[in-house]
Amino acid sequence: MPPAVLQRRDGDEAAAAATGGPARWLRFFRVRAPQDGPPHPGRGWRRPRIGLDRWLALALLAALVPVRLWDPAPVETLRLRTFDAFQSLHPRPTTLRPVTIVDIDEDSIRAFGQWPWARTRVADLVRRLTEAGAAAIAFDAVFPEPDRLSPGLVAASLPDLDPATREALGKLPSNDAAFAQAVAASRVVLGQTALEQATDNESALPQTGFATLGPDPSAFLSRFPGLLRNVPELERAAAGRGLFTIVPERDGIVRRVPLVMMAEDRMVPALSLEVLRVLTGGGAVLVRADAAGVGAVALPGFEIPTDAAASVWLHFNHHDPARFVSAKSVLDGSLDPAKVAQRIVLVGTSAIGLLDNKTTPVDRTIPGVEVHAQVLESVLTKATLSYPSYSTVVELLLTVGVALGIVVFAPVLGAAWLMVLGAVVASFIAAIAWSRFTQLGILIDPTFPLMASFSVYTVLVFTNYTREQMGRQRIRSAFGQYLSPALVEQLASHPEKLRLGGEERWLTIMFSDVRGFTAISEFYKTDPAGLTALMNRFLTPLTNAIIGKRGTIDKYMGDAIMAFWNAPLDDPDQEANACAAALEMIARMSALNALRKTEAESGGFPVLPIDIGIGVNTGRCVVGNMGSDLRFDYSVLGDTVNLASRLEGQSKFYGVKIILGAATARAVADRFAVLEIDLIQVKGKTQAETVSTLLGDADLRASDAFAALAAGHAAMLAAYRGRDWAGARAGIAACRACEAAAGLSGLYDLYAARIAAFEAEPPPEDWTGVYVALTK
Repeated sequence: MPPAVLQRRDGDEAAAAATGGPARWLRFFRVRAPQDGPPHPGRGWRRPRIGLDRWLALALLAALVPVRLWDPAPVETLRLRTFDAFQSLHPRPTTLRPVTIVDIDEDSIRAFGQWPWARTRVADLVRRLTEAGAAAIAFDAVFPEPDRLSPGLVAASLPDLDPATREALGKLPSNDAAFAQAVAASRVVLGQTALEQATDNESALPQTGFATLGPDPSAFLSRFPGLLRNVPELERAAAGRGLFTIVPERDGIVRRVPLVMMAEDRMVPALSLEVLRVLTGGGAVLVRADAAGVGAVALPGFEIPTDAAASVWLHFNHHDPARFVSAKSVLDGSLDPAKVAQRIVLVGTSAIGLLDNKTTPVDRTIPGVEVHAQVLESVLTKATLSYPSYSTVVELLLTVGVALGIVVFAPVLGAAWLMVLGAVVASFIAAIAWSRFTQLGILIDPTFPLMASFSVYTVLVFTNYTREQMGRQRIRSAFGQYLSPALVEQLASHPEKLRLGGEERWLTIMFSDVRGFTAISEFYKTDPAGLTALMNRFLTPLTNAIIGKRGTIDKYMGDAIMAFWNAPLDDPDQEANACAAALEMIARMSALNALRKTEAESGGFPVLPIDIGIGVNTGRCVVGNMGSDLRFDYSVLGDTVNLASRLEGQSKFYGVKIILGAATARAVADRFAVLEIDLIQVKGKTQAETVSTLLGDADLRASDAFAALAAGHAAMLAAYRGRDWAGARAGIAACRACEAAAGLSGLYDLYAARIAAFEAEPPPEDWTGVYVALTK
């Protein structure tokens, strides 16, 4: 078909264009075939050099360039996900294994008990690794407090110990001294961790020295107010000290690891960097910086390129079990020395209960210590990635070049041929990015040039399509054709609903967890399908109990449930509904256990009962869409949530099924059988919380048995907090005799033990009755 000729309309539109009115932007063109004859000589025939479609495409390109320089979260997320895809397709090959991870795994914990172990055992671990020829030993753990199992501390914790034995134990060396001796005799780097709250460590403790070349780099580094260090005796004995803190990206994936950070207003090295410093014998770390930030970190024999924040981009490979040896094998002598000889040894954990797991571009979860191992492997094999500052310039040049090519050639080639050419150019850009990644380890983002070019192409296609339909509509009209008017109005009035975030609300939070689930899991270790069926069997009634009382399930965490009330729908009776749900959950578990026992007896197989603990707390939280830019959930955040979790964890300690926070207990005390049980400062909190237990519903509260128990229990607490130990003991005996005290024997055993301890060693004068929890 011969090329069409564009003829301008005349009349009112032409007049408006001549006068510069708004209609000049709405000139329409019709297609005229050549056989229609030449244009009328009075019509002012001409072909426009740049049409509205091109102006819009150029305007979009002009807007996209500063967007790339601004680099908002969606652009960054798309780029990072592209780099993840590169690594998934081409993970780093394992050419050398200079690092061995001594893993405190499940076998080690079963063999030697829960972590943390006695420092004498850790000292034995260090000695055996040193004897096996380890080049250096680093701990992905911190030892911030004196070992509670040291002879002197054990003697102090036993009130009934005779004086001679106490004195003899007090003269024995502490476990920390034994550990420090083993550390000093080897080449050991101890771990430290950054804190979000300020700390005041002893200034005389050893510190790694830094030298800078160029401007002061501190403004570019990750900054933390505090630093959790090891006990001074260990810090002084170690050859080095480094931070094992790893801060994931906003989507929770670890892609970069900082080598130098700011903590307590001074530069501190990462654990991996400190290991290299100790191995090379370097006295100080050199940080090269310029006006754009940090460019490299140097040690004798090493210069490690970094980003502006002194972080290295890691080229990950997959989780490799060959990196790991069990700590059990080291301690029981079954380890092959060749696995650690002349290697860097990292001591860390993969045990599930210790929760030190990370997500990488190539693995959904790996032990955190393996990230440090991959840092060391990447640096030692010169296999780190880099995202140089010129990458942004390259990406912008590609964006502008391809987009301008589309603007120039779109009218000439037509949509179909332009699509083919675009596919060829897109393949070329992707090939450039891929080759730079695989051959040089340099990251170039192909997504923004392709996205920007496709956006420009889309604008051209859209505007041409609109013009061919002989009608151009305003943006609001176009939206009205495809979206509900009500939805358009809602989004126009509240655009913040399209973003991550939430609102503050007064909520009631519940956490429930199965006690002894490890034993149950071990019981089903040869029958994982049976364990799954069991979990579904007990999570279903628990979930129904929560939902039946207007609760919202936030998430399932293995055998645990998190739920909340008063969102997204208002619930003026949220505390009572949460408490009723908690009681219903306990009742349903009792019924389920009875049914399972009957089934087990009839089938002739053993059964482990399921026992749950529940924590409920009420307070102000933030509720809304939480997560990353690619995926988010409707969830809650806040100190109230953290306290609810801690209360659930304390239910086993107090020997009760349900623990309520102070605000929840106040709200339901007139409708439920509630007993105050303690003043507790949970782990991670600085203020004490009055906690209560929930025994039953309104019927129990109205009973004479509960009234007698409540009176006796209050008298017991008053005597206990008033240091009247005899009166408190008598109150415990009276409470035990109450009919309503069934299920509280563990609580009264706990208070009896406390009273005995205080009679042997009275509390300090400023004691207020607050119990400080040392565990979660």
